[in-house]
Amino acid sequence: MSALSDNLVTFAILAYLVAMIGHAVEYALGNARTRIAAAAPVRELVGAGGGPVAMPPVKVPAPAAPDRSARRARLAGLVGVGGTAVAAVLHLAALVTRGLAADRMPWGNMYEFVLTVTFIGVAAWLVVLWKRPTLRKLGLFLTLVMVLLVATAELVLYVPIVPLVPALNSYWFVIHVSTIVFASGIFLLGVVPAVGFLMRNGYEKGKRSFPYTLAKRLPGAVGLERLTFALHAFAFPIFTFAVIAGAIWAEAAWGRPWGWDPKETWAFISWVVYAGYLHARATPSVRRNVATWLAVLGFLTMLMNLFGVNIFFTGLHSYGGLD
Repeated sequence: MSALSDNLVTFAILAYLVAMIGHAVEYALGNARTRIAAAAPVRELVGAGGGPVAMPPVKVPAPAAPDRSARRARLAGLVGVGGTAVAAVLHLAALVTRGLAADRMPWGNMYEFVLTVTFIGVAAWLVVLWKRPTLRKLGLFLTLVMVLLVATAELVLYVPIVPLVPALNSYWFVIHVSTIVFASGIFLLGVVPAVGFLMRNGYEKGKRSFPYTLAKRLPGAVGLERLTFALHAFAFPIFTFAVIAGAIWAEAAWGRPWGWDPKETWAFISWVVYAGYLHARATPSVRRNVATWLAVLGFLTMLMNLFGVNIFFTGLHSYGGLD
């Protein structure tokens, strides 16, 4: 089962890569023109003598139809979506087989945690895409994130299956970690439209910066900003519950609910930043791009808590599995 899980992760990375290439091709062909029919049929009028009078051809535009490039772009976009769905299935199968091989939930180290968070992110993306297919072009950025994070997990963070450390053998393991994983996956998805909004908003205001070519093909800034807020507003209460559940578990395991352990400290920092984003988003005097930068900063603190704390710090939460 362990070897099967490893192979499934590899296949999932390849499927994400295919999906990313499909979305990239869709971007490249995104400016396809529509073709116009050359001319309408010749009309004939009947004169007084009964004979037909030929009229000159009148060129009228036919209904717009996508040309070959537009059809190819649409096909590439569908390949991107289909590849993402296939990758998500392989991703889920890798997690299931990893859990069966370990005889526990697959959240015991950084490798398993990253695999689970990324799966939640891509699963949430497919739900969003099902409800709002006009956001399909965000798939390029989502699949890029998936390729980078899942490949990093496979190539850098991978560890063989080992039993849980004694401190994690508790029913709180499922309660706390499942909620923190779920919230982290939604935050991961939320940063994609947040960055897209910042790019598109700059384009709509006339800025011609580096991401101009990408920004002009993104969905509208208003829709991206609303999606960013919706995802963060959904994930934040779950993240809050996860932090509270962690404090209750710490009280039961270590005799204190909070000790400013490095991971606890960075979880608190993330909570404050995300709370600041939601507060700024609800404040009319704060511009939307300023509030959105706080959402991006919040995700950077989450990355620091996941990678930086586990790699560079030692504490009671040092379960990364890295040597």
